[in-house]
Amino acid sequence: MDDVEQTPVHEDEYDPADLEPSPVQEEYAPVIFAQDTIAHVISVDLLSGKEDRENVLRARELGKGVLTAPFPLLKTNRLGVILTFAVYKRDLPPNGTPVERIQATAGYLGGVFDIESLVEKLLQQLASKRTILVNVYDTTNITHPISMYGSNMSTDGLHHISALNFGDPFRKHEMHCRFKQKPPWPWVAITTSIGILVIALLMGQIFHATMNRIAKVEDDYHQMMELKKRAEAADVAKSQFLATVSHEIRTPMNGVLGMLQMLMDTDLDETQQDYVRTARDSGKALVSLMNEVLDQAKIESGKLELEAVCFDLRAILDDVLSLFSGKSQEKGVEQLAVYISDKVPKILVGDPGRFRQIITNLMGNSIKFTEKGHIFVTVHLVEEVVESMEAETELPSSGTLSGLPVANRRRSWEGFRIFSQEGSATSLSSSSSDLINLIVSVEDTGQGIPFESQSRVFTPFMQVGSSITRTHGGTGIGLSISKCLVHLMKGEIGFVSLPQIGSTFTFTAVFTTGCSGLNDQKSQQINNQPNSISSEFQGMRALLVDPTPIRAQVTKYHIQRLGVHVEVIRDLNDIKVGNTIINMVFIELEVWHKDSGLSTLIVSELNGTNCKVTPKVFLLSKAISSTRINFSASGVTSPFVIMKPLRASMLAASLQRAMGGGGNRGNYRNGEVHALSLSNLLRGRKVLVVDDNRVNLRVAAGALKKYGADVVIAERGKEAISLLTPPHHFDACFMDIQMPEMDGFEATKRIRDVELSINNRLQRGDLSLEAYENVSIWHVPILAMTADVIQATNEECLKCGMDGYVSKPFEAEQVYTEVSRFFHAESNEDYWEESSD
Repeated sequence: MDDVEQTPVHEDEYDPADLEPSPVQEEYAPVIFAQDTIAHVISVDLLSGKEDRENVLRARELGKGVLTAPFPLLKTNRLGVILTFAVYKRDLPPNGTPVERIQATAGYLGGVFDIESLVEKLLQQLASKRTILVNVYDTTNITHPISMYGSNMSTDGLHHISALNFGDPFRKHEMHCRFKQKPPWPWVAITTSIGILVIALLMGQIFHATMNRIAKVEDDYHQMMELKKRAEAADVAKSQFLATVSHEIRTPMNGVLGMLQMLMDTDLDETQQDYVRTARDSGKALVSLMNEVLDQAKIESGKLELEAVCFDLRAILDDVLSLFSGKSQEKGVEQLAVYISDKVPKILVGDPGRFRQIITNLMGNSIKFTEKGHIFVTVHLVEEVVESMEAETELPSSGTLSGLPVANRRRSWEGFRIFSQEGSATSLSSSSSDLINLIVSVEDTGQGIPFESQSRVFTPFMQVGSSITRTHGGTGIGLSISKCLVHLMKGEIGFVSLPQIGSTFTFTAVFTTGCSGLNDQKSQQINNQPNSISSEFQGMRALLVDPTPIRAQVTKYHIQRLGVHVEVIRDLNDIKVGNTIINMVFIELEVWHKDSGLSTLIVSELNGTNCKVTPKVFLLSKAISSTRINFSASGVTSPFVIMKPLRASMLAASLQRAMGGGGNRGNYRNGEVHALSLSNLLRGRKVLVVDDNRVNLRVAAGALKKYGADVVIAERGKEAISLLTPPHHFDACFMDIQMPEMDGFEATKRIRDVELSINNRLQRGDLSLEAYENVSIWHVPILAMTADVIQATNEECLKCGMDGYVSKPFEAEQVYTEVSRFFHAESNEDYWEESSD
């Protein structure tokens, strides 16, 4: 190019003779340039030059752009490069061969680039306050690099080398960058260093403070542990103090109540009986108060645990009804009833004592604050309630027991987790088959709880109002204890209350089935319950006349417990006297009084001969004063009157008496069932009573003698060991725990050691059976007799070899429960025959 004149020419200004012809070769590569700076070049055969030829052929074979080596541009001192591309007739695959590319080549496209202009434009985009020196080199030949841009002036500034890629894999280029002057102070680095130094100092300070804090925390920890030990010691001291105080108070209270009970059995006039009964009730109230305070102490110390024994839920609620029946009649409560769903199993595994305590607390509050209407206890499975909620029905039926409005029981369980959308679906379905989820409601028509006081109902030692204590008494911890017991039973408790309408308390509890798997001796008590229902009424048919649906359903539930098939009718006119066998007819007293003439006619027809079996007529009365019925003028036999509340044992006794199968059987007041059964158990038994307190000895001996036992007393544990060394003739032993010289636990251990030694020697034949009255195994039942209700637990008694324990003061029910596990009652027929004699 240097041979051509470096002035632009036009087509009509050049002489063809001056043009250099292209040498003869196999192919030519003419290129047309449109750039004005080289418009003087008409055409040039790039294949005629060696370097150009290599670039063109390489571009055709590679399919990529190739660069020439830097060369001086015309009319300038700058360097430039030519970028050459091959143009193909058709699309070629990326992996096309050189032969395919040569055959498909249509021509070539080239472009000249001014390196200096290109680099300067790049530097303008990277403008900085400091001048940057740039050098661009062609390093295809690493030993002889070609300088394409920049000067060779050296500087002491920072130096950076970058590789450049123009797309030609054959040629290599580098760009060297550096600052023209020395770099300024590295303020960023200095600032960073200072910051790091400050951070290090802060970290050191933090570390030092942390070490001091750790040391202080360790000191505080040691102090806390010391305080914890003192608190635990204080808690133990408090428990021991409560146990001691309880024992010291209950021991004389045992004497007071025992002597009062013995005084009541003597010949007293009506006024004296009233005085003694009042004193006894006051003593029992004091014992109940002590038990509540001790339970609260157990709960606070976390020492309250539940038993797992078999029990009859229906029998427990019958006992609670018996406990409150007298109080309900005294206060004028019209209805006191219990309804248990048929789906609830008869036998459950749990803690019957604590369950009874919850029911007793709730019913006690209802009795305390209810002057009219009813108190109604219902027990269902949680699954039943869920189904009833889905079906929008009430349980057990619509209406109320007494007809008075009540607080909606559904609102009492609205906050229960088990009834939430997730809970009702998961907790019930995921529970194992032997878990029983019960929901118990206690509904009353009392004075209700004021809205402003409902938030502190379950707070310990809190009363609803300042006048409550003066009017009704109480400590305010019954509901708090009930809530804790419910939580231990994995349940929830809630309530709804409307002032002057009433309250409904509801709680859930989880029990299990499978009583046969328990080996505990207490589990055998269920077979000897005094409230066992007679089977002599199985298969009988009865009519129940009651216009109130819910009351009729409750009555039907109790009658069906005896195995009697019950049909409910609403009116006396619905009684059809025909050939159908009807064994008994139950009529509500208010229905009877509604039409006395029709009632007398019905009784006359039922007592006639139209029926195959003459049915017995029973009137269901809720008050003694309303049972006066005069049939003397009409000559009609008076129907039998059954007092409410209904219980299975009382109902069975009444039916037996009416059917003529028991004489005066069942004709006893509430609470005498256990005393009567206890007489059958202890009559003729020889019992040893061991106690260091002479008053307690007299009380215990008097109580046991009252039930027919032959009592021997002892004041020391060593004396008891001597009396109970085989052979002897004692059937049982009641032993006090806290005695001087040797307590009851130690005495029991020594008695068991003596029995074990003798039994082993008898089995080996070292001793003669005749000398030991032909008894091969000696084991006398020993029952702990204590006023210490905290330390004397059943587990501690069993650990030392005792068979159970009875708390002071004596109660016929508890004594019967313990003794019935060892003795079998004499037949009732023998008792009644002896009683008639």
